[in-house]
Amino acid sequence: MKRRALKAAFPRTIPIMTGFIFLGMAYGIYMNASGFSFIYPFFMSMLIFGGSLEFVCVEMLLSPFAPVQVLIMAMMIQARHLFYGLSMLDKFKGLGWKKYYLIFGMCDETFSVNYTSEIPEDVDRGWFYFFVTLLNQFYWVASATIGGIIGSLLKFDTSGISFVMTAMFVVIFLDQWMKEKIHVSSMIGILVSLVCLILFGADSFMIPTMILIVLLLTVLQKWLEQCDKLKEKEEPTK
Repeated sequence: MKRRALKAAFPRTIPIMTGFIFLGMAYGIYMNASGFSFIYPFFMSMLIFGGSLEFVCVEMLLSPFAPVQVLIMAMMIQARHLFYGLSMLDKFKGLGWKKYYLIFGMCDETFSVNYTSEIPEDVDRGWFYFFVTLLNQFYWVASATIGGIIGSLLKFDTSGISFVMTAMFVVIFLDQWMKEKIHVSSMIGILVSLVCLILFGADSFMIPTMILIVLLLTVLQKWLEQCDKLKEKEEPTK
């Protein structure tokens, strides 16, 4: 039963593995370039397991001690997992102890595979979800750890590797922009960021920006949904 579930889960995680290898190694090298041994990316990738948050955590570790700001930042960055969890409530019913690991190990990619996959009838649903989650976490932890080790062996200057975090968020934004039917939410993010940057400065604008974006998107949620529906009706007529 377990072996059958593993065989069914592994092929669906191969695309994720290829992406995690490069991004995870870049994260490990980035950690080393910031002054941390490979032990840090190993435990952080294992216990946090949120790629964007882990990159941001590097700056948090290098900044003055501010636990409240760190807590707010972490909650804002990973807030989307609340919606992932709500979407998976029915799928996780009756899975026993595996449910707790599935909740802990859920990331964007794992959610996508587990939510959309058509599981073969002869494969246990709980073990399929479990192995998808376990494999994806293994790819990330192993890649981040290897990157941390490689970073300590590199002889050339790796200080510019920090740009990988900027590049990652730019790619995420562009991917979201291309998927959107209307770009109101993206424009809200851009405008709120610019306003908060002017008002609060480069060192303090992030938290008020994320709070305002969440509030505005919550208030405008129904209107945005109506706009999406109108756009869908217009597209077939073009």
